[in-house]
Amino acid sequence: MAFYLAFKEVWRNKGRFFLFSLVIALITTLVLFIAALSEGLALANKEFLEKLDAELLIFQENVDYVASSSRIAKSKINDIQRIDGIDKVGPIGFSNGTIVFFDGRDDLNVSLIGIEANQPGSPPVISGVSFQIDRGTEVIIDKNIVNQTGIKVNDKIVLKTLQGTDEVYNEFDVIGITDGRQYLYQPSIFIPYRTWEQIRPQVNISSSLIETTSNVLAIKLEENQDQGLIQENIVEQVDGIDIADVKTAYESLPGYQAQQSTLNTQRYFTLLIGILVIGGFFQIQMLQKIPQIGVLKAIGVANPSVAFAVVYQIIIVTTFGVFLGAFISFGLSAAFPPGIPIVFTGNSVVIAIVTLLLIGPIGGLVSVRLAISVEPLIALGLSS
Repeated sequence: MAFYLAFKEVWRNKGRFFLFSLVIALITTLVLFIAALSEGLALANKEFLEKLDAELLIFQENVDYVASSSRIAKSKINDIQRIDGIDKVGPIGFSNGTIVFFDGRDDLNVSLIGIEANQPGSPPVISGVSFQIDRGTEVIIDKNIVNQTGIKVNDKIVLKTLQGTDEVYNEFDVIGITDGRQYLYQPSIFIPYRTWEQIRPQVNISSSLIETTSNVLAIKLEENQDQGLIQENIVEQVDGIDIADVKTAYESLPGYQAQQSTLNTQRYFTLLIGILVIGGFFQIQMLQKIPQIGVLKAIGVANPSVAFAVVYQIIIVTTFGVFLGAFISFGLSAAFPPGIPIVFTGNSVVIAIVTLLLIGPIGGLVSVRLAISVEPLIALGLSS
C-alpha cells in the first residue's frame, strides 16, 4: 500500500519529480568529480611510492621525510644490509628533467628516478625489458608518458637537464614501459643509477671526489619479519637517518595532506548541501499535500503506512537522481584528455554513491515527521 501510494504520486507528477532528480544528479556529479579529483591528484603525487616494492624507506635525519632534502651516503647501504631480516636495499634518486621533441610537439616535464637494477625501486616492466646494469643510456618510461606522447619501446628520446647553469641534452634508448608511476604530479622515467648521478640537475658538476649519495634507500624485508622490530634495529645500529613506512612517506610529500584535507572538506560540504536541498524540497512537497494526507488518515490509513509512503517516495527519487548523476559523471570523464587528474576508483565511487543514497532519507526525516503529525480534521478544515 505504502509503495503503491509513493510510486503513484511520482508517476502522476513525473515532470516535477524528474526536475528534482536532475538536481540530485548534479549534486551526485559534483560529489563524484570531487572524489575522483581527490584520487587523481593523490595518485599523481604518490603513485611511484605507493607501488614501491619495499616496506620501509630510509631518509636523512631531520628532513621530515622530504626526499628532495634527503641525502643518504652509499656507505650506509652496507651497514643496513647487514641487519638481520633485511632482504634488499636499493638507493633511489629523484630529480626533474624534460623530454625534448624536435618535431613541433610540446616538451614534457618528467620525474627522473635513478634506480639500481633488480633492487627495490626498480619498476616491473609490462613491455620490453628491464635494466641489467647500473650505467648506460637506456631508460624505462611509465605508461603516462606513452599516453601523452606516443613514445614506444625502441624509440630514442632526448632528455634536458641543468648542469650548473648550462642546459645539457642526453639521448636515451627506451627499452621498457612500466605501469603508471607518477611522482610529484609528473610522469616518471627510470634511469640506471650511475647514469642518473651523471645527468641529474646539479650546481657543482665536479663531484668525482664526493661520495655517491641517494635521496632515499628502499628496504625490502625477508618474509614473515616484524617490521616494527626491524625499524628499531635500524635506528639503533645506523646513525644520521630517519625511517618510515611507505604510507608515512607519501603522506609526508609536500602539500599532500593540505590538498586532501581541502578536497575532503569540499566533499563533506557538498553532501551537507545535498541533505538540506533534499530535505527542503520534500518538506515543501509535504506542506502542499497536507489535505490529501488528512483524507488518507480520515479513511483509516495508519501512520506507519503514511510514513513509509513518504520514505519510499524519497528513495525512488533519490535513487534515480544518484544513478543518473553517476551515468553523467562516467560519460563526461570518458571525454577528458589523459592529462586530466580524474580517477574513478571502485572504493571511492561505491562510498560516494552509498552516502548519496543515504542522504535522501536523512534529508527527508523532517517530511516524515510532518506527515505522521497531520491531524485529519485540522487538515480538512473541519476542526473548530
